[in-house]
Amino acid sequence: MLKRLVVAIDGPAGSGKSTSAKLVAQKLGFLYIDTGAMYRAITFLAIKNNVLQNNDAIIELAKNSGLDLEFTNGETHVSANGLDITDKIRTQEVNVNVSDISKIEGVRKALVDRQRELAKKNIGVVMEGRDIGTVVFPNADVKIFLTASIDQRAIRRTKEYEEKGVHISLEEIKANIQQRDTIDSTRDVSPLVKAPDAIVIDTSNISIKEQVDVILNLVQQVVHKKE
Repeated sequence: MLKRLVVAIDGPAGSGKSTSAKLVAQKLGFLYIDTGAMYRAITFLAIKNNVLQNNDAIIELAKNSGLDLEFTNGETHVSANGLDITDKIRTQEVNVNVSDISKIEGVRKALVDRQRELAKKNIGVVMEGRDIGTVVFPNADVKIFLTASIDQRAIRRTKEYEEKGVHISLEEIKANIQQRDTIDSTRDVSPLVKAPDAIVIDTSNISIKEQVDVILNLVQQVVHKKE
């Protein structure tokens, strides 16, 4: 097979990136990298260290926190300096602050360097986020941009919280997603934007299996062309 193949999956919050990317990686036997989890980790650390308003301190956290990702049994485990913080990065407080942390240039540079380093160690990579096809891997072999209606994305997030026993109103989650969309798409550094050569998949009215099958077919087309 190819020496290395990179699949970049971008899109806004709640578009199905994580679920699709995990399943695609599993079926291909590739490494799955959830870049959003890395930004969430730095956000959690910033909250924990009470430095949310101190960009220099947050950048230092991004550079020196020893972030690592391990994908096992269908779940991404996130550690910082050897400590597992997986369960601590999905809170509403992290949700509210992660977009502001993500737009700090020094944070993005540190984490992009780490993402590229992780990818170099593996033959095949499925990486998902908001700037994978435009900044992290502009020459990715396959570029996907997932999207979905704001209402559908809010419903999905609400269900995710309910499954964890956390009850947040649909209206609050929808407002948070809208705010994140605005921040992510208008920030000066690595904004959320579709790469010109990315293939758009609207997941509003299709099943996870259907969207995964579409992505796998696109990957196979690329593999056949390059073999």
